[in-house]
Amino acid sequence: MKVEEILSKIVPINEEIYKQANQRTSKLIMPYRAMGYLNDISEQLCAIYSSMSLKIENKAVFVMAADHGVAEEDVSAYPQQVTCEMIKAFIKGNATITVLARLNNCSTIVADVGTKCDLSEKEPIGQNQFIIKKVKNGTNNFAKQPAMTKEEAYNSILTGFKIADEYITSKKLNLIATGDMGIANTTAASAVGACITKNNVELITGRGTLITDDTLENKIAIIKKSLNLHNPSPNDPIDVLSKVGGLEIGAIAGVILAACYNKIPVVIDGLISTAGALLAYKLNPLTKQYMFAGHLSYEPGHSLMLSYLGLRPILQLDMRLGEGSGAVLAMPIIEAAAKIITQVATFDEAQVTKSSL
Repeated sequence: MKVEEILSKIVPINEEIYKQANQRTSKLIMPYRAMGYLNDISEQLCAIYSSMSLKIENKAVFVMAADHGVAEEDVSAYPQQVTCEMIKAFIKGNATITVLARLNNCSTIVADVGTKCDLSEKEPIGQNQFIIKKVKNGTNNFAKQPAMTKEEAYNSILTGFKIADEYITSKKLNLIATGDMGIANTTAASAVGACITKNNVELITGRGTLITDDTLENKIAIIKKSLNLHNPSPNDPIDVLSKVGGLEIGAIAGVILAACYNKIPVVIDGLISTAGALLAYKLNPLTKQYMFAGHLSYEPGHSLMLSYLGLRPILQLDMRLGEGSGAVLAMPIIEAAAKIITQVATFDEAQVTKSSL
């Protein structure tokens, strides 16, 4: 299947069901829309599933991992080998995302889509699965040349789609989240975000792994230099991805497309995942209808990206980890919204006089 075919099969969420959900919300035994944003979430869920009977049972977070050539420019506080070391922690199940995923009965699928690691696929450990689907062994240093070819960018999106689509189908997943791993990926994500949202690089670029003032100044300069060097077109997501993106960012866009294609909701994590969401949105604006923003990252660029997409974060905990941590933490709130609209009675059902509240 080609990306173009996938995009053509993404349809709007069910407007008629959305209206029915909205009508039910207004009749629940509580003051009008007393659950605030949870009411909005529940209505969107109904429209995504095309059903008033919501049952979220099978969940997974897809952690896409890749390395970045721009790490050569000293834009991160950590060396590139940390990417491989963190993947091992994911496999063992003692990284933050795997702990949070277990807490929420959520499977973790870690995919090496472009690292420099020499790892072999492991048997699942608990709920964790590790697979290798490399598009290439890390991107090029985009401060000197395009991060990848357009074909590689295209393939990274298609790879993410295929990984997620297979699991969604075989495991009957009905709620997924996006995650990431890759040293220097906040540099790539900030470059993608600055290009697409047309915000100043200084506004959108943060400290990532808590870099120093000097390193932050260098990081901003590298992103500016790269955008001026390659001049990616903001309205051409493949062009942006190929010139200043990352393989895992492309794969995350593919994961999002898989959720939309299969008509299930996808919870977006922080800065890197939202860069992937920007790409998915530019490929097909309907994808936004299937997205939930799990949280608002401490990274300054994240709020600007979410504002561009028109997504409201569910949580705001000053987190800046990535991995899918904020997205998975938001899953119980999404599940709560589903329970509210399906299990809370209406005034008529409960035989409660509306004027008594």
